Amino acid sequence: MPEKLADKTIFSLAEVARSIQKTIAARYKSTYWVKAEMNKLNHYTHSGHCYPELVEKKDGKVVAEMRSVLWKSDYRRVNQRFLEIAKEPLREGITILFEATISYDPLYGMSLRILDIDPAYVLGELEREKLASIHRLKREGLFNANKRLPFPLLPKRIAIISVETSKGYSDFLNIIDRNPWGYRFEHTLFAALLQGDRSVASIINQLKRISARLEEFDVVAIIRGGGGEVGLASYNNYALAAAVAQFPLPVMTGIGHSTNETVSEMVAFANAITPSELADFLIQRFHQVAVPVQQAEQIVRTKAQQLLEAEWKRLQDTIERVNVSGRRLLLHRQHDVAQAGQRLHTSAKARLIHERYAVIHQAQALASSARNLFKDHRHTLTTLQTSVRMMDPQHVLNRGYSITLHQGKALRDAHALKPGTRVETRLADGIFTSIVDELKPDRHG
Repeated sequence: MPEKLADKTIFSLAEVARSIQKTIAARYKSTYWVKAEMNKLNHYTHSGHCYPELVEKKDGKVVAEMRSVLWKSDYRRVNQRFLEIAKEPLREGITILFEATISYDPLYGMSLRILDIDPAYVLGELEREKLASIHRLKREGLFNANKRLPFPLLPKRIAIISVETSKGYSDFLNIIDRNPWGYRFEHTLFAALLQGDRSVASIINQLKRISARLEEFDVVAIIRGGGGEVGLASYNNYALAAAVAQFPLPVMTGIGHSTNETVSEMVAFANAITPSELADFLIQRFHQVAVPVQQAEQIVRTKAQQLLEAEWKRLQDTIERVNVSGRRLLLHRQHDVAQAGQRLHTSAKARLIHERYAVIHQAQALASSARNLFKDHRHTLTTLQTSVRMMDPQHVLNRGYSITLHQGKALRDAHALKPGTRVETRLADGIFTSIVDELKPDRHG
């Protein structure tokens, strides 16, 4: 019961909540079909229940948000229908049409209890978004932009957008890396989310990273494993399709499905149903170059072999002609050499005799000249010997002259002496020592 305080009626929070609960229960007795985007599924595996977060957006902004509950039994039934019709389980990030009851709990607040979800509506929404993206791309002239790019002669360097753990990615690498023809590919993985609400931004971000390294790659491949129509919703998104269409390198897709093409596949340079088929496509491009090259190589090899054989035969014929001519020439030259040898022998013998007489004559002349030269040199030596003997100091001393020495050297200048200086005088038969007493100038000098 409410309390009375002066002129105020006061209700407890629980009373207010119960009143709201009663009012809503009385007002919303039926079930309702509601359209909303399931932002998160919030499936708890231990209980089997789901607590989806539902939102409505307008111009990219959330204008309404509400909690909901999908009990275990209902989730199993709905999920099974999705697997049968949409070919994949119920997931978050899609717009759904669901049947629900409206309730209010004093503790947990307002919520919707989801009873059923229409998978056909989900597929219809995807188709509507797909058509809208196609019309806009065509209106803006982007639809065939990537297809108009020149494709490399050998798509050797591949930038791959995929998930490292994806089976499709593994199958793709297994085929191109182990191809029996030995073609060598270079590939770099740019890991991205490939489905769900965040996949669009993730793939576009990786395209931007590749764009910053364009010179390193020839083509781009977007690779994903199998999945149903719902899981491919991201590839109908206008922003992603426009990024693919405008990319400066050829973009190829292998996103693993056999149903209708997505918009991103339509605008890509080439698309394949599976990653394995995309790998085969790239190998086929190598074949288109390798096969003509191999054929040309075989033609060149055959022509070269034929040319070598012809030239070898010509060479053998030439060798035979040269051998015959050589033998003839050799015989002719041998005869000429024999005659020339005979003439040379006779000439050399005569020349040898002549030179022998010339050497004997020269030897005799040389001996006579040497005797005369020796006689002249002996006379000159005798004269020199006499002159040297006359210049001998002892001979001079014998003639009455003397030699005065000062400190062991012949004294030539009296100015080098002083009174009291000891000198030595050498005569023919002896030596005496004197002391200088007085120095007198030479009046004749």
